[in-house]
Amino acid sequence: MGSNYCRECGTRLIPQELEHEGIVPYCPKCEKFRFPQYNVAVIMIVVNEEKDEILLIKQYGRPTYILVAGYVTRGESLEDAVAREVREETGLTVSRIRFNRTQFFEKSDSLMCNFTAFVRNTDGFAPNYEIDSCRWFTKDEARQNIRPNSLAECFLVSYLDEQESGEK
Repeated sequence: MGSNYCRECGTRLIPQELEHEGIVPYCPKCEKFRFPQYNVAVIMIVVNEEKDEILLIKQYGRPTYILVAGYVTRGESLEDAVAREVREETGLTVSRIRFNRTQFFEKSDSLMCNFTAFVRNTDGFAPNYEIDSCRWFTKDEARQNIRPNSLAECFLVSYLDEQESGEK
């Protein structure tokens, strides 16, 4: 059922005024307001601190490089999701994490939370079945090889621009 229907009973929601909140979807059968729900995901710029390189991956048979990403599970912190997704998809252990920014991604109805995930060594590097191929890039190479006009490009370019300007 989409966001136009009550997640409890399936009744079509109607827009209704809620004091101090504005117009909120309302279920006339349950007599409850149903705030919109969406997915939460993490998307990481994985940086090898020893070589100052960035990991980009290819997935789903597509020819372009993107960033490592995955959904946050219920009860999991964003930081734990970052470490788990990097470990599951690449076998690497994150040594430190830095939050960058968020952006809503309409195609997957997801709030994408961007982090930089730093790794100190790549001894355990073993991409899993979710990754078609991957490669470590210099910062300039990563900028040139990330999927054009993608959210991954937006996050990566913002991060690289901040690094070059000395911010954060």
